Amino acid sequence: MVTRFKVRIMKANPTYTLHVTTSSPIPKSHFHALQDPNWKQVMCDEYKALIDNNTWVLVPRPPNVNIISSIWLYKHKYNADGSLNRFSTMAYSSLDVKNAFLHGHLTETVYMHQPSGFTDLAHSDVCLLQKSLYGLNKTDSSLFIFHKGPDTAYLLLYVDDIILTAFSTSLLQRIISLLHAEFAIADLGPLNYFLGISPKRTTSGIFLSQMKYATEILEQAHMLNCNPCRTLIDTEKKLEPEGSPVTDPTLYRSLAGSLQYLTFTRPDLSYAVQQLCLYMHDPRELHLNAMIRVLCYLRRTTYLGLQLFRSTTSQLIAYSDADWAGCPATRRSTSGYSIFLGENLLTWSFKRQDTLSRSSAEAEYREVANVVAETSWIRNLLCELHTPLFTTTLVYCDNVTAVYMSANPVQHQRTKHIKIDIHFVRDRVAAGHVRVLHVPSRFQYANIFTKGLPYPLFTDFRSSLSVRKSPASTAGAY
Repeated sequence: MVTRFKVRIMKANPTYTLHVTTSSPIPKSHFHALQDPNWKQVMCDEYKALIDNNTWVLVPRPPNVNIISSIWLYKHKYNADGSLNRFSTMAYSSLDVKNAFLHGHLTETVYMHQPSGFTDLAHSDVCLLQKSLYGLNKTDSSLFIFHKGPDTAYLLLYVDDIILTAFSTSLLQRIISLLHAEFAIADLGPLNYFLGISPKRTTSGIFLSQMKYATEILEQAHMLNCNPCRTLIDTEKKLEPEGSPVTDPTLYRSLAGSLQYLTFTRPDLSYAVQQLCLYMHDPRELHLNAMIRVLCYLRRTTYLGLQLFRSTTSQLIAYSDADWAGCPATRRSTSGYSIFLGENLLTWSFKRQDTLSRSSAEAEYREVANVVAETSWIRNLLCELHTPLFTTTLVYCDNVTAVYMSANPVQHQRTKHIKIDIHFVRDRVAAGHVRVLHVPSRFQYANIFTKGLPYPLFTDFRSSLSVRKSPASTAGAY
């Protein structure tokens, strides 16, 4: 079991990370943090927080139980530009909760040795944990909404990192004061880096970039100086489970996982990365060569990111596509969709379907059902954000039969095995929430998630997804 805490040194000192683990003594390479003159104070502050929050109680050591060990490890936390993280009190849009892990109650019985340096040598007691630590419970991002009269605020929480925004500065400051009264909050200043994503305010909106993360991937692959490539996949041949195994499958899996996280702001990488991830369990040289090509494309396009625009448009538009029986190994279909609110790409999906489809219409219709479910969730979310939509969602599909099935009440023999999807979509269509329309393949943006495309069409669709260069930033612009 590995448990992680974030230990904060306030003011101008760097942030370190504390690990609790079952492994043996700390390697010498981890003692770099101890050179900081404040390290003892950091450990004392952390230990005090543990005690103040009643994280454990000391009990006599029970017989025949497993006692986990604990050690202190430190790691620097860096900003988007590579500098050490610093705290400031300039603004109130990015916050961090100190010791957030201490507030979840634990139902399991877990014993731990007393922390090194804080052991009561006169007793052989052990710690019986009362509060949950990282690794013992699931963590999910959460959105909290405050709405009262003209005042509205949104707080997005991921473990102990917070994004907070409000309709007025006074409301923002009032909320932060209330948080300070309840938790130990570190003000990280204006939002400029969150979970590896760097948002930049521009005159037209916000530009989301993972350029630093993309560069780190290339560095990990030793391809910072590779020859760039303008395309990322072979459009003539699909990957298959054949060839010699790679010599370092661990590196392949690590790079594939990193590329998958990069698709958060780079939807243009989605199809190629999805194909690479299909073979993470048994990567072959053929797959590694395909990965190298993706990295060469990344080397050429590290500056690209996702542009979000200021807009008053309230139209939700989705594009749905499926590549019927496109997987050479399983003959399952690859499906994908993209959903826009006005010009803004809100969400997208790319995956191999779980079951075989008997026809292209079935494969396409299954994905239509998926995108209708996603748009229903988005509409509900917008209602909770107090910005409801009053227009019908438009879903574009390039399969005429799938479009026909969404409105025709007659059940056909070839559609009876997808009856649930049929009824689900038709109910939304009948209620007036959704319209399924035909779009020519030339304008089917979701094709970029389901198949390799020729370079001109690929770049056209990439631009349509708002994947582009960073515009010139303007101080104070939003």
